[in-house]
Amino acid sequence: MALRLEELIAPRHTALITQECQNGVIGAQAVFPALTAHTKELIPAVDRLAKAARKAELPVVHCLAVRRPDGLGANTNARMFGAAAKAPVLLEPGSHAAAVADGITVEPSDLVLSRYHGLGPMADTGLAATLRNMGVRTIVGVGVSLNVGMLNFAMDAVNAGFQFVLPREAVAGFPPEYAEAVLANTFNAIATITTVDAVLNAWN
Repeated sequence: MALRLEELIAPRHTALITQECQNGVIGAQAVFPALTAHTKELIPAVDRLAKAARKAELPVVHCLAVRRPDGLGANTNARMFGAAAKAPVLLEPGSHAAAVADGITVEPSDLVLSRYHGLGPMADTGLAATLRNMGVRTIVGVGVSLNVGMLNFAMDAVNAGFQFVLPREAVAGFPPEYAEAVLANTFNAIATITTVDAVLNAWN
């Protein structure tokens, strides 16, 4: 039986996870500008969710993708990794490009996890174990992109035993019609798709 949203994302067992919400991904320094054109509403939506999560005493975790200048530890086994390596923007650890995007508040209570490889934040980053240590059973996942990163995130989370909830205004993909198709035909089968306002109401 499907759970009501209020129970599914109850603060006692839920965490808000941002995926690649970085200056070099969705901000002015974006590696893939075509995606950034569709993320202008995403940043304030993510910030609203993060502030509400902290107020409701939920964990907030920011998952970042980074790459060293020498590429050590980075994937080379997919075309998108090659495109990222050739991009003029480098998500170098500690740089402004690699940091959480301007407009999304980061507080000392937040956790920040970085990865050098992979398509999503669950791959050998310690995220799953960290969430279990905090008693988390439901992930509210936000960020980019619906094409690859968020899809990989959701599937890995479900495979690891977590419920996955996706507020549609706080995610993006490119082109928009493809993003909508993925939401309707793939995410709809593995996650609970909702709205930012519905999540905020549940946490309030």
